[in-house]
Amino acid sequence: MEANSRKPGRLPAAFLTPGSSSFMDFLGEHAPELLPGNRKLPPLQGAVEIPHGTTIVAATFPGGAVLAGDRRATMGNVIAQRDIEKVFPADEFSAIGIAGTAGLAVEMVKLFQLELEHYEKIEGAVLSLEGKANRLSTMIRGNLGMALQGLAVVPIFAGYDIDRGKGRIFSYDVTGGRSEEHGYAATGSGSVFARGALKKLYRDDLSEQQALTMVVQALYDAADDDSATGGPDLARRIYPIVTVITEDGFRRLTEAEMSEIARAVHEGRLQQPDGPRAAVI
Repeated sequence: MEANSRKPGRLPAAFLTPGSSSFMDFLGEHAPELLPGNRKLPPLQGAVEIPHGTTIVAATFPGGAVLAGDRRATMGNVIAQRDIEKVFPADEFSAIGIAGTAGLAVEMVKLFQLELEHYEKIEGAVLSLEGKANRLSTMIRGNLGMALQGLAVVPIFAGYDIDRGKGRIFSYDVTGGRSEEHGYAATGSGSVFARGALKKLYRDDLSEQQALTMVVQALYDAADDDSATGGPDLARRIYPIVTVITEDGFRRLTEAEMSEIARAVHEGRLQQPDGPRAAVI
């Protein structure tokens, strides 16, 4: 969108015209080429190696939700980055974790953050958690063309529902299909192993601290069996990103807090390499 050069200091007409409370609709009308799904890819021959982010896990507990991700990005059989960030705040009461094509995923997160902020400024109210989940579904569906060419983004969305007074989790497929998960969820290459750990450790009455430890245990199990998932790197002080969303809002655990949990999990694994055991009966 070009500025109005004939009247210096004036915003373009597009910014002064009343319209939708959706920033994506605004871009789609005035600058559709800026939307990730509308970009045309050059002709390619053979496979192209692009960094991919993996394993994201989430769980609810009485009073909120926890969303966490490992720090490894892979490019084929190579570790592309050891300290990538895959979990971000969406707004004050929600967060999004990304798996899939790293570059597109981070761009989608930024657009989603802007979408929620734009709605709040235009409408003068905060979008409901259900509404936020639906907006994200629309964005993922808009990336379907890229996904069919191998550039998929599959996030997990979690937040605190102010109206219902509890934490909620939503998972997605590449077509934008949305499902609400009850208790826990996982996505990414290590999700099968992480989900198995969550299935055995999850309870409805977990405390916040127990939920935080549980998701780190799940990421540890995923890293144990999936080469694309990175476990806590104590030598480099690289720990999973773990966030918690409650009625007080979004909070990311500090490095000191994560170090304490990661080292406690590691010490436990020295005694039980396969992790804590769930009761048979």
